[in-house]
Amino acid sequence: MDSLQLAGWCAVAIFAIGLLGVIVRRNVLVMLMCMELMLNAVNLSLVVFAQRGDPAAATVLVFLVFVVAAAEIAIAIPIVLLLVRRKRSLDLGQYAELHG
Repeated sequence: MDSLQLAGWCAVAIFAIGLLGVIVRRNVLVMLMCMELMLNAVNLSLVVFAQRGDPAAATVLVFLVFVVAAAEIAIAIPIVLLLVRRKRSLDLGQYAELHG
């Protein structure tokens, strides 16, 4: 098994851990961290793609994933802070009345 294949399997494992954390955990901040973990796994798989395939296309995709990750943090963290100030809890079950 070469290093690129190992990095690909590592990306799959990291993504699976992040997905499991989003599904299982009820804490909003932990869920946000797990989503960031999933985005980092996607970046790792895109680096593997850049080594095996077209580096220009992979570079553009990595940049786009970084932009999405930065936007997620820039928007989600202030929203979570406002919700915590209102409910005094990070448990997702406390925010059931926010459903449309």
